[in-house]
Amino acid sequence: MMITPQQLEALMEEVEQEDPIDFADLPFDEHDLRALIANHLCEMADAMENFSEEDKQLTLLAVAAKLVLENLVLNVQLLRRHGLPLSESTAALLSRLRKGD
Repeated sequence: MMITPQQLEALMEEVEQEDPIDFADLPFDEHDLRALIANHLCEMADAMENFSEEDKQLTLLAVAAKLVLENLVLNVQLLRRHGLPLSESTAALLSRLRKGD
């Protein structure tokens, strides 16, 4: 793998500067969670060692798309549960879906 789990963790933290994650009251340490995910993703990347570059990109794009969808669903569920309004970006996405765009 061309990146270590520690380097990936550092990149994750850098991205979180612009888009922080609300860990709320999870009973886990934020650093430990980042380390777990960084290790998992590096293992996934290593498992794709024999994939073509195109297959690697497609696989990573599919994984990212699934995670974004899962995040959207979880956020909407959480907001509904607490009777809170959707963010502008989420509302715009869902509006596009309703319109069939």
